[in-house]
Amino acid sequence: MKPVTVVHHPLVQHKLTRLRDARTGPQEFRRLLGEIAALMTYEATRSFGVKKISVRTPLEKTTGAQLEKEIVLVPVLRAGLGMLDKILELVPHARVGFLGLKRDETTLAAHFYQKSLPKNLARCEVILIDPMLATGGSAVAALDFLREQGAKHLRLVSLVAAPEGIARVRKSYPTVPIFTASVDRQLNNVGYILPGLGDAGDRLFGT
Repeated sequence: MKPVTVVHHPLVQHKLTRLRDARTGPQEFRRLLGEIAALMTYEATRSFGVKKISVRTPLEKTTGAQLEKEIVLVPVLRAGLGMLDKILELVPHARVGFLGLKRDETTLAAHFYQKSLPKNLARCEVILIDPMLATGGSAVAALDFLREQGAKHLRLVSLVAAPEGIARVRKSYPTVPIFTASVDRQLNNVGYILPGLGDAGDRLFGT
């Protein structure tokens, strides 16, 4: 599996362009973010293992496939909530955890204010949903905590990533797959992605 997968699907790129547009209001932003999340989930779950099972159709018995492991979705609050609902439409049987992380605007360090996870993460496929992979501080802090709680099968889904954030995650977690719709140019001097799309949480909720 590639360490970083950029989802170049035309629909993803079309919707991402609308998200970047400063004229896009919260209602449309929420819709587009959810739609991109659903499209990216197809790519992020492509390598999930399946096992063969028997099933009886109305006509006869046949062989089908069933996911080998449970799925746990862990959005990073707030912006991760904008991707959660549409992903759950695809995997409604998934369990959900929540990690609240706030970035110190002076030091850019990430601090937890919420931790709530399902049990038995070791036997699950865990998808961390962090829409903006900027400095990588929040993603690494979240991955650290998930590892501490026993998660073994991890992958990170981000809407937009900066090279600096990818490098930071790769340094700590070289084998964790990253899926993103775009690797943007760089961070500015206060840790925002350029060209980016602004603060995803603020645009999502109109704050």
